[in-house]
Amino acid sequence: VIMASLTISAILIFFIVPLTIVFFIYLTNILLLIYQRNNELKADPLSDVWDSVRKTIASFWDMYARIWHGYELHGVENLPEGPGILVYYHGAIPIDYLYFLSRLFLWKKRLCLSVADHFVFRLPGLKLLLGVTGVIPGTREDCLIALKNGHLVSISPGGVREALFSDESYRLMWGNRKGFAQVALDAKVPIIPMYTQNVREGYRMFKERRIFRQLYESTRLPFTPPYGGLPVKFRTYIGKPIPYDPNITTEELVEKVSKFLFSFQTKTAVQALISRHQTIPGNMWKALLERFDKHRK
Repeated sequence: VIMASLTISAILIFFIVPLTIVFFIYLTNILLLIYQRNNELKADPLSDVWDSVRKTIASFWDMYARIWHGYELHGVENLPEGPGILVYYHGAIPIDYLYFLSRLFLWKKRLCLSVADHFVFRLPGLKLLLGVTGVIPGTREDCLIALKNGHLVSISPGGVREALFSDESYRLMWGNRKGFAQVALDAKVPIIPMYTQNVREGYRMFKERRIFRQLYESTRLPFTPPYGGLPVKFRTYIGKPIPYDPNITTEELVEKVSKFLFSFQTKTAVQALISRHQTIPGNMWKALLERFDKHRK
């Protein structure tokens, strides 16, 4: 009985933080619905009418980020004043990206529109939250309209596949995805790379198994649950923009961005933002100790 209790307790501990995050996300949507009803709001979810409640939501998630992960954001000055495409590495769960959105809004009062996988829009009960936080489908038309309207647009080329099957080696899993590069060229906007240190030490997926890979490839649905939730140090780094160049091809641009991001992991490029910070392979205990590493702030 004791062994069974300890085993169940260990399993619950591994999954309780990811489940808590899901709970808070749905609670946020409920609060938005209450706000909408009390104020009889029918305005476009992206309009400034929602800014006061956006600030409340951002403040909550920023507090959570500070307490649980000692979250830091570096390189905000590299974001253009106008439109641009943010390209980032996708952790097991994109909680670091949620932290980034919250702090960006609090610091700059700026909304970054987020390209999400189609399955996100199938999740029940999140329609208003997705609208108010600027989550959009990843079609070329939607992205071009958002950029034309002056927004930042973020995308993870690896998406759910990278979330499920990358690991503590932080390998990029972009496959043949070049759409973001073509959109950047069409819209004549820069691409800005972004990466969060220790994101795989905070939350992980179980080792890749053929059956899980086959299930994902056939359904495009994430069947593997994330685990972990250790309060490791998170630092998000925003790199220098890769400017629009009319003479570059999509393949060359993808290669340029991927090398820029990959250099965070291999520590080979001079301009790597994370070459001094990320241990490869990732180590949870070292990431935890970094919470006390004062001189790196």
